[in-house]
Amino acid sequence: MNRTRLKRMVICAILADVAVAGSMFSFPILGSRCAPIQHMVNIICAVFLGPGYGIACAFLASLIRNLLGLGSLMAFPGSMIGALCCGLLYWKTKKLLPTLIAEIAGTGVLGGLCAYPIAVLFMGADAGSIAFYAYIIPFLISTVAGSIIAGLVISGLNRSGALEHMKYLLDK
Repeated sequence: MNRTRLKRMVICAILADVAVAGSMFSFPILGSRCAPIQHMVNIICAVFLGPGYGIACAFLASLIRNLLGLGSLMAFPGSMIGALCCGLLYWKTKKLLPTLIAEIAGTGVLGGLCAYPIAVLFMGADAGSIAFYAYIIPFLISTVAGSIIAGLVISGLNRSGALEHMKYLLDK
């Protein structure tokens, strides 16, 4: 295994841990636990690691959160779809604002829509009786908050010159 790949795997694991620890700062809205730190991590993964590692990080964080009782099954579709969308858009554009919007649309809209069948299949009729659009609102609230945090962090790193230096060290 080459050194760059190992660095990326370690950063992915650390960011998954940040997302799990950050889920302690979650709040319930309807049938979902909103954890804005996960969305911040998705965007940081998109900027530093790319879409593949972003999806892996989101999956690991969701799995660990569920195993520890800190999240719900809704964490999987929201975080993973959001990580894919923002990772792909950053990979193509290298611009922060479209990446933030992709995280919001991917998690908030697409993840919210994908949460409904998961609620029906795995969480029973009670969760499934809620109209599918009821998942979009909580996902949007969480992802907008996380995207604002990520935007501030990445913008600050960019203004100081640290962003490019960190990317350089990651690929070195």
